Amino acid sequence: MGVKSKAAVAIVVLLLFLGSLWLQGGLDYHWDACLKAYNQHNTHHQLHNSSVVDGAEVTQVLEGCPGQTFQVSRLVFHLLAAPAYTSDVLLQPYLSSWDELVRFMEALGPMVGLISKEIESKTSVIRQLALLAEKNPEAELDSDVLSVNTVSPEAGTENNVKPTQHTGPYHSVRSMIWVELNRGVVDFNHHTDSGCRTLLRLHRALLWLKLFLEKLAETPVAGRLRNPSELCREAYQSTLANHHTWFVRRAAELAFIAMPERAFFFRLVCVQNQEELSTVLNKVVQAIGEVYDRTQKALEENGMLDLP
Repeated sequence: MGVKSKAAVAIVVLLLFLGSLWLQGGLDYHWDACLKAYNQHNTHHQLHNSSVVDGAEVTQVLEGCPGQTFQVSRLVFHLLAAPAYTSDVLLQPYLSSWDELVRFMEALGPMVGLISKEIESKTSVIRQLALLAEKNPEAELDSDVLSVNTVSPEAGTENNVKPTQHTGPYHSVRSMIWVELNRGVVDFNHHTDSGCRTLLRLHRALLWLKLFLEKLAETPVAGRLRNPSELCREAYQSTLANHHTWFVRRAAELAFIAMPERAFFFRLVCVQNQEELSTVLNKVVQAIGEVYDRTQKALEENGMLDLP
């Protein structure tokens, strides 16, 4: 085996290792094409790859992009369906948003796509926990304690939401936090496979993608448009890198080298130029921001921003 072949094998092994470590403290230990309509009459609350919205109509603000597996219109559709009540996030549309973001990452090539595999494992964990909870009648929340706006007593926020037909423990971010805290599933000192810990890893990764898309949407008044790989690396350094070891950070930056050029992103969302790309991505960033801020608040109020 020649020197070049050995180098290629080493890079592949390194990136595979990255895929297993990505969310370690971020993307965790060891790291369809058709839109399913939201059905508010669905009495099954399992967290499948489609979303359910309670009594609200969500309109598609963007057109579909023919020939692409990733659909930015579908992503925004799910993101807009996720916020609920005054400060909660519904888990079905939240996870469906991640399904679309996984398609986005897979579209960027095999190196970045490795990261998406670990994210899929995270969404699967929460979905499986929801399925197990539904099979256990004792897992259902009582109507007098159900509140998707439950916060810690120190926050001083009243619960002002009446129970709905969707009363599963994993119906929303706040209901999941409430039930896992009361069951003692969450350990603030040691690693556990709780939904809250898993959500935190996804939450950190969402900030990375939000910042990357935000940077990609920027249109400089003067000067050249910056390379997407450079922007992605900067977004990573400001977010997930804070939770990764030196080795994982170096491996991550290696993966970003394979990031496609800007013209690829034009084709991915069916736009012709940077101005149109900015318009589309700003819609996405705004929708992600609302979901992120609500999740951040729920985790922070319950002291969960640093779960091991």
